Amino acid sequence: QVHVEESGGAEVQEGESLRLSCVVSGLNFDDYAMTWFRQVPGKDREGISCVTSRGASASYADSVKDRFTTFRDNPKNTLYLRMNTLKPEDSGIYYCAPHPLPYCASTWSIPPEVASWGQGTQVTVSS
Repeated sequence: QVHVEESGGAEVQEGESLRLSCVVSGLNFDDYAMTWFRQVPGKDREGISCVTSRGASASYADSVKDRFTTFRDNPKNTLYLRMNTLKPEDSGIYYCAPHPLPYCASTWSIPPEVASWGQGTQVTVSS
């Protein structure tokens, strides 16, 4: 069974930076693209980023493009999200999930059907 554990969330001021981590077990990490999603109360999960299985390329939501960078360390089965110039609208719970393909399909931003999501990590950005 796939298990993900997100960490690194915090309460920060607008303009500051954070780095989120996601450790994955229960699958061959090298074979799958990986995604980050964000959820705020009352809204569906929003696709934030997707990085290909070997980390060669990534896709981002327009709202975070040029501010966020996703990358991975395959030997450590770990996915990262570097978040710069944070804004209050970046607040939410961040989740990671494997993508069903080694590349980021055009549908990457649609939340996958997973047996269970991780606990997520809370990011709060104050103005």
